[in-house]
Amino acid sequence: MTKILDMACGSRMFWFDKENPHVDFIDKRKHFEKLPTGHIINVNPDIVADFRELPFEDESYHLVVFDPPHLLRAGEKSWLAKKYGKLNQKTWKDDISKGFDEAFRVLKPNGTLIFKWNEEQIKLSEIVKLIPYSPLFGNKRAKTHWLVFMKICD
Repeated sequence: MTKILDMACGSRMFWFDKENPHVDFIDKRKHFEKLPTGHIINVNPDIVADFRELPFEDESYHLVVFDPPHLLRAGEKSWLAKKYGKLNQKTWKDDISKGFDEAFRVLKPNGTLIFKWNEEQIKLSEIVKLIPYSPLFGNKRAKTHWLVFMKICD
């Protein structure tokens, strides 16, 4: 039984073991491309699915990693958009909110959510306002933030 979900895995950039058998790697995109610049785009999820509507039962995972796209402005053909994905200008707030709801839905009681966000274009404070969940701890002094949440059940 898989215990970990990466619900927007992209190219699995921060994973030490990109083939970890304990992780379900999910992304709504599947794309491989070698660009003339030398960049390689390799988004190859185990399951193609959208983080706003995960195809899993409630309380399925002990650990969920949520690293959604964080770019609002990037050219459609830019390697950044291809590699990391891009938020929809009109629906991004609702999309991120739905992602958090799905993450907490699939977390087991007392499960842990790791959230990664880069605030190059959207400040972390804007994201935190969108969600009814409070982070336990995380780094707050860099452009890329890691926040840890726990689904605490009494």
